[in-house]
Amino acid sequence: MECNKDRNLERCACTYEPCSRKGICCECIAYHLRMRELPGCCFSSEGEATYDRSFEYFARLVKEGKV
Repeated sequence: MECNKDRNLERCACTYEPCSRKGICCECIAYHLRMRELPGCCFSSEGEATYDRSFEYFARLVKEGKV
C-alpha cells in the first residue's frame, strides 16, 4: 500500500513540530493507541493544543459538546 504522506500533511492538525510520524497516519494512530491516546486530528484546535491526547480528556470534550 502506498503512503499518501503529502496529502495527509495537508490535513494534519498536529502542532507538535518534531513529530516523526506527521503525515504517516498509520504510524501515528498505532503510536497513540499504544499510549492509550487518540491522535491530535481527533481534537479541535483548542483541544489539540493542550497535548492531552488521553481517552479520558477526549470523553470529557465529547460530554461537553466540544468535539
